[in-house]
Amino acid sequence: MSSTATQPPTVHSLRLLGILSVLMGFAAISTDFYLPAMPTMAQALQAPGGEMAWTISGYLVGFSFSQLIWGPVSDHYGRRLPIAIGLVLFTLGSAGCAAAGSITTLIAFRLLQAIGACANVVIARAMVRDLYHGHRAAQMLSTLMTVTAITPLLAPLVGGQILAFWGWRAIFVSLVCVGLIMLGSLFFLPETLPKRDERPHSVLHAFSHYAHLIRRPRLLGYACAGGCYYAGTFAYISGSPFAYISYHHASSLLYALLFGMGIVGIMTANMINARLVHAWGSDRLLVMGVIISVLVSLWLVADVWTDYGGLWGLFLPLFLYVAMAGFIVANSLSGALHDDPAHAGTVSAMTGAVHYGSGIIGSGLVGLLADATPRPMATIICVASLFSLVFLLLIRDGRKG
Repeated sequence: MSSTATQPPTVHSLRLLGILSVLMGFAAISTDFYLPAMPTMAQALQAPGGEMAWTISGYLVGFSFSQLIWGPVSDHYGRRLPIAIGLVLFTLGSAGCAAAGSITTLIAFRLLQAIGACANVVIARAMVRDLYHGHRAAQMLSTLMTVTAITPLLAPLVGGQILAFWGWRAIFVSLVCVGLIMLGSLFFLPETLPKRDERPHSVLHAFSHYAHLIRRPRLLGYACAGGCYYAGTFAYISGSPFAYISYHHASSLLYALLFGMGIVGIMTANMINARLVHAWGSDRLLVMGVIISVLVSLWLVADVWTDYGGLWGLFLPLFLYVAMAGFIVANSLSGALHDDPAHAGTVSAMTGAVHYGSGIIGSGLVGLLADATPRPMATIICVASLFSLVFLLLIRDGRKG
């Protein structure tokens, strides 16, 4: 019996897609809301800018490794219960961040926040795979990511306004409200996993599947190509507030607008990807996105190290680099999920762990190498893009095998 045959008739409704879009956006709203406040938070908590970047790294530690738990759990117990637990943890973590009195406490509650947010993102992706297959899955991921991109587009703008009127702690209070609202939305979320007798015999059986997955070069190629892009993206997320606001003296509003333009680029690329993926194939579009990311990252390094173009010399290549998420993320996820629909949650979890685990490296290096200039950020983005290109060779080799 196929998974789609067991689903309620409302499974393809706009309401369901809307809920999945918000759940997939939890990784973005957890961070993008407070990006304009990072310099202010660094002063309030008496933490240097490099240490503030570790609030993102700490988040990524929780987000990356907890995926390895949520995936198998959702494959065994279903999708709805783990999402509910994740939303409770996210809400508690956000409340702790709002009350934090030191950078150490903030990082600890960011870790808890990440563990909860992770369940929503991983399981929402698996639910898409429960419902759609092949190129249709890639199309739906692109469509959902286009809708999801509205959240990080608005989040810095809203976060900047909350900062201006009520202070940085109110930003995390607003995330508490988001968590509570989404808990209420679970009433409308159907279960998409097949009946229990079609699931693995135990959670341990699901965990053991990781050993099988890591021996598949093609899967690793998809996961690591996307992971290297995530390393560069989180270097950008960690470093851009200080590159724009501290180094180039942009206002928090201008920063939010520049950051939002990158999200517009992602939305545009996602829409193009959704239209072309059936005719071109997801692999070809993935390769195109990675090659463009390499070229624009080399442009970025040249501009930053020579200070050519000032603020706009920094923004233009960063805009194009960020936009490539529309081609790289959806197609790398779709490729990874394609060959093992019976363990969609586990594959989604492992792929996500590689992606966000790579983000730990990117954001952590920005904090470690911080020198009050955009140069460490730009260099890390460029190196990560080159590694992403190298990992595409595993996809080609896996196909030959």
